[in-house]
Amino acid sequence: MTPPPEEPALTKREPEPDPRPATVTPAGNLPLPHPPESVGKRAWSTYAVVALVAVLIGAAGMFGALRFLERGRTSTAATNTQSPAAAQPESMAGLDASATGAGGHPTESKGNVVYISPARQQLIGVRTATVTHQVLDTTIRTVGTLAYDETRVTQIHTKVAGWVDKLYVDYVGKLVQRGQPLFTVYSPDLVSTQKEYLLALKARGQLGASQFEETRNGAESLVSAARDRLRLWDISDDQIAELEQSGEPRKTLTLYSPFSGIVLERNAFAGQYISPEMSTFKIADLSTIWVLGQVFEYELKSLKLGQDAQIQFPYGQSTRTLNGKVTFIYPEIDPQTRRAKVRIEFRNPGLEFKPETYVTVILKTAGGHQLAIPKEAVIDTGAKTYAILAHPNGYFEPRELKVGSPVDDYYPLISGLEMGDRVVTSAQFLVDSETNLQAAMGAMSLSMPGMDVGGGLTKGTETKGAAPKTSSKPDESMKGMDMPGTAKPPAKPKDQHQQ
Repeated sequence: MTPPPEEPALTKREPEPDPRPATVTPAGNLPLPHPPESVGKRAWSTYAVVALVAVLIGAAGMFGALRFLERGRTSTAATNTQSPAAAQPESMAGLDASATGAGGHPTESKGNVVYISPARQQLIGVRTATVTHQVLDTTIRTVGTLAYDETRVTQIHTKVAGWVDKLYVDYVGKLVQRGQPLFTVYSPDLVSTQKEYLLALKARGQLGASQFEETRNGAESLVSAARDRLRLWDISDDQIAELEQSGEPRKTLTLYSPFSGIVLERNAFAGQYISPEMSTFKIADLSTIWVLGQVFEYELKSLKLGQDAQIQFPYGQSTRTLNGKVTFIYPEIDPQTRRAKVRIEFRNPGLEFKPETYVTVILKTAGGHQLAIPKEAVIDTGAKTYAILAHPNGYFEPRELKVGSPVDDYYPLISGLEMGDRVVTSAQFLVDSETNLQAAMGAMSLSMPGMDVGGGLTKGTETKGAAPKTSSKPDESMKGMDMPGTAKPPAKPKDQHQQ
């Protein structure tokens, strides 16, 4: 039996190499087989769809941003035509230069009027006060210095030339009493005059019994002339009587203080030669003292002679307040400080107060009842003075004023406002800047006819006392320009998935 024929062995066929480059995996280690052709086409279509979606999303974002900016511009412009209660952007909330408000535009306004909503007023801190009658008593507080009473200051001079022999007052500031000896002086002229007086007395005694009247009269006249000469040299009657009793001339002459006071200057020293033109001592009586206060020029009209004044001591020299009278108002103005001086007199018992001490001077003048405005409500630009008048319903208007000199916390009101008017006392500069902005917009409308400066009205079409009207049609004088009042709400964006 023949065995079956052997089947030929199967040989393994090697795949043919692919001429295309192998695909590398993300790990970069093993090559991946290439996808079939259909898979490659689907991948390219997916990439194209993703790119198209990205382009559409970018276009939609750009469109949304443009619509958002357009909506912001239209909403800002719409605030000029909406009522004050309408919604406004937060950055300009409450600041509408021409809104009608709940109560309408004030008909009594005389100039630029601006509307500020209650919320905005509270935000910027607007406060008002009423113009009323006030008791305007003027109170002037100023600085002053104590000074010597110039009517009680004296200088000591001798009537004869000579030498200081003995000195009883030998330092400045010493208190001397009336009749107290100051110094003694030796003078040859004085000694010779005393001798002449003694000789005249002796001659009168010898010739007094003469039978000739002319002789007796001549002797008496010599005695009178010598005595008068001694008196003119400040020799007292007591000293002359002592000279008559002693019969001997005195070598020195004693000079006495004419009144009680403080020695301010001392120019006499023992052994010094002095002459009549030389001041030996300067003495001041401090029983009465002056206060020299300084006031501004505009305050002078509030002062008068005899007016009551008070003095306070800021450094504790005295705990009490002293009262005095204005005795003199100096006629000149200090060119350095532009102030005038007033003089007030006080009694100084016990010599407690010292000259050159600083004090506080208080001068009060009754001004009576006057129409007054708070000082913080007045805006003074130098060229004019005005205040911000608060109308009802949130309207404000700058009003020019005439006021007097300030009195404490108020200005006397001369003209510009009336009793009961309310004025802004805080944040008035912010309100004033808003009115100036409205005036600037009005000036722009003159150079650009047809421009809506707020509220849909053009310059020259406003009616005084009438509330601004909202225009429902665009201004034909400026075609193509989107004016306030004509803005339409932006269209709803189309759904991107429906494209």
